[in-house]
Amino acid sequence: MASVVLTKSRKKRIEQGHPWIFKNEIESVEGQPQPGELVEVKNHQGRYLATGYYNPASQITVRVVSYEPITAMDKNFFVSRFEQALQHRERFVTGGDAYRLIYGEADFVPGLTVDRFGDVLVVQLLTLAMDKCRDVIVEALVEVVKPKGIYERSDVGVRELEGLEQVKGLLYGKCPRHVTVTENGLLIKVDIEQGQKTGYFFDQRENRAAIQPLMKGWGHRSGITLQEVEKDGEMTRVPVNKSGKEVTFPYWDGATVLECFSHTGSFTLNACKYGAKQVTCLDISEHAIESARENVKLNGFEDRVEFVVDDAFQYLRNQVKGLEERAERAKGDKKVDTSKAMTAGGGRTFDVVILDPPAFAKTRGAVKGAVRGYKDINLHGMKLVNEGGYLVTASCSYHMRPDLFLETIQDAAADAGKILRLLEWRAAGKDHPQILGVEEGHYLKFAIFEVRSKS
Repeated sequence: MASVVLTKSRKKRIEQGHPWIFKNEIESVEGQPQPGELVEVKNHQGRYLATGYYNPASQITVRVVSYEPITAMDKNFFVSRFEQALQHRERFVTGGDAYRLIYGEADFVPGLTVDRFGDVLVVQLLTLAMDKCRDVIVEALVEVVKPKGIYERSDVGVRELEGLEQVKGLLYGKCPRHVTVTENGLLIKVDIEQGQKTGYFFDQRENRAAIQPLMKGWGHRSGITLQEVEKDGEMTRVPVNKSGKEVTFPYWDGATVLECFSHTGSFTLNACKYGAKQVTCLDISEHAIESARENVKLNGFEDRVEFVVDDAFQYLRNQVKGLEERAERAKGDKKVDTSKAMTAGGGRTFDVVILDPPAFAKTRGAVKGAVRGYKDINLHGMKLVNEGGYLVTASCSYHMRPDLFLETIQDAAADAGKILRLLEWRAAGKDHPQILGVEEGHYLKFAIFEVRSKS
């Protein structure tokens, strides 16, 4: 087998479990490996370190697949990897039939992603070597998982960095365009052909459930209290409003919630499940809102959800501008003509505001602009949170490092005149394991803050 010899001056990342070898870390290549073939990785003294696949056209020239010698990525290789991955998910992912089955480097098959939607699998082949292994990957998945169908969604730009075209289509069996799966006890309808990436984002599963404590305990703000009354000869506790009338609305104690960048409405569904009184589900994409609308209907939450197709940045600004306009009118300033309608058309506030935007920084050079974007939405988002309410915010930009993300939110809080108390700090779910030392896998940041005003 051909081999690559690493430079003496490189950082010892391979020894610490990092699976990538960059072009500038290679001193020489022994033999004539073909793109996509396995090579042995040696240090400058010729000592074996690992085996990986080779692509001289990529800046990541070698991706490690084993730390002991192997001769081929054949069916047995993939069956072994897939069986281990399935065992991990069956141990840690409960209460649903949908999850990320294969998470690339973290499951020791770099360049391969497999998402499971019940008895349908969706596959992404991101590198040349994985592309060449397409047939054997399908055979191994059929043996281990026994799906009814396998669909490919390799229509992603990262393939072009490997000299590959974007492709998608049926690989095995039969795959309906829409599949309905269960997550956190909720029904989710997924478009595997036209949905973003593989159709759904599993990495926030546990984080969506983490909003449960935020969804109840708000009735007292409306003057509703539980009182002892006699019914059918027995004493029972019922909600009663300020006028002494019984409140019959079942979600009287629930939160008002705004979910921005809703995609398929996953946080909206969890908010309703855990008792929210009313949820505003917002996304700029009409297709996304239609998907969210179907999922809300599927779970019987239509009476508590309103849908808005709008740019989240603009929507948040309009609501804040409306609040500021209302505050000016309340001061009684004679310069404000209260006979005229408010220009902003906003001014709504919520008990909980949820911000789960797409990645703002896909490259290191985009970080500066991303910081502005994250500060903007968090600044305006927290201004819309009722006193003592909660801001739920996330970033899936790897280049937006955790310390920078928190610093950006803190800067936004200072400008907004808010004090934030951090209650939850989380990463991706258990079907997205992280290898220690591989910082690129630590991409998702998720936080829940209590929001209080300084004055």
